[in-house]
Amino acid sequence: MRRGSGTTKVRRVYEEPAPDDGLRVLVDRLWPRGLSKEAAHVDEWPKALTPSPELRRWYHGPDGEYEEFRRRYEAELAEPAAAEALEKLRSLAAEGPLTLLTASKEPDHSHATVLRSLL
Repeated sequence: MRRGSGTTKVRRVYEEPAPDDGLRVLVDRLWPRGLSKEAAHVDEWPKALTPSPELRRWYHGPDGEYEEFRRRYEAELAEPAAAEALEKLRSLAAEGPLTLLTASKEPDHSHATVLRSLL
């Protein structure tokens, strides 16, 4: 059982789990390619927290820019289902260490870092 206040970190889901990961939360809408559920060691998968397919396509397209993506994603997170899931994630983060997992090749410029900042 996890106890006390912990940290929240962002890691690639393809990395080996670390002893200090705490609760491992996949924050991608799609399951990571080529990774079994057993190997991923995912505890939670709140799909309501993921960017919409339209936003994801825009960000990875020719006009995508991180600060604008962040602004649009935060607006999506204000929608009722996402806001509820974000509150649950905040509660989990308050209980102890939490690791946000993403398949993104650049986790520092992904939605996972936006989520971490909001926790």
